Amino acid sequence: MVKLALLVGIDDYAKSPLSGCVNDANQMANLLQRNYDGSPNFECKNITAPTEVVTRIVLKEAVDNLFKRKADVALFYFSGHGTVNSRGGYLVTQDTKGYDEGLSMVDLLTMANNSPAKERIIILDCCHSGAFGQVPAISSDLAFIEGGVSILSACREEETAMEKGGQGLFTSLVCSALDGGAAEVGGNVTIAGVYAYLDEALGGWDQRPLFKGNVSKLVPIRSCKPAVDLLILRMLPSYFKVPSEYYQLDPSYEPTENPRNPDHEEIFRHLQQLRDARLVIPVGEDHLYYAAVKSKACKLTPMGVRYWYLAKNGKI
Repeated sequence: MVKLALLVGIDDYAKSPLSGCVNDANQMANLLQRNYDGSPNFECKNITAPTEVVTRIVLKEAVDNLFKRKADVALFYFSGHGTVNSRGGYLVTQDTKGYDEGLSMVDLLTMANNSPAKERIIILDCCHSGAFGQVPAISSDLAFIEGGVSILSACREEETAMEKGGQGLFTSLVCSALDGGAAEVGGNVTIAGVYAYLDEALGGWDQRPLFKGNVSKLVPIRSCKPAVDLLILRMLPSYFKVPSEYYQLDPSYEPTENPRNPDHEEIFRHLQQLRDARLVIPVGEDHLYYAAVKSKACKLTPMGVRYWYLAKNGKI
């Protein structure tokens, strides 16, 4: 699978410099390059200022070069100033000037819409980033989001994106999400999962992130450590023949009780992992241990039923 990421961070603005954008872009790249187990993930290209001069031409050429490639996933991340006027929103570059502030969000969306990449992901940590994808005054048709495009922005159109401790508040949370905070039971992190993590982490008085997209499936953007070993997840249909079935326990499943049964004890260790991941719960008891000791049963939770179907259909 070909996964490409362009990460842009601009600190060095002449009139209003920032301090955390380069750090943000570099940290994002460090996370996206590798999955938790060290396996390769995205091929990342960083463009940061003051290391480089990020002009309108430089940024537009780099974005165009990303989205014109036939990748499985093309991801664009920007951290810097953003602005909005009657003509729409802009990612501000270092050569900004009146009526030509930088890369137009309309142009960015057009390049993403026209891209041959199967999935296109745009993550914006800048003020007024919520303007991205909205209908501009000059042309309503350019704001349409094509299939396969998803957009995560740091704040609403009228809001500013905050920096805290030398890093953007939004990006710090995105990085935490990518590092496992937004991982589902199998360890995969999707852009929708990242948004859900942000939505819970930021309160009503904070900047509010926005998620927009037109996608028929959610592609993992990073793999983290699974809450349950995938081999155990795949065994769910062997433990529960149908999702509504109870799994009967008895003292032989609990290693501290007699009679000892090594096979049952191994199954019980699996069930404990599934319980810890909220996929299995004991029936009539608060703890799985007492369900075993008292010869009671356990059953799948609603989320456990979901993973039962995934395992049954060979999707994990």
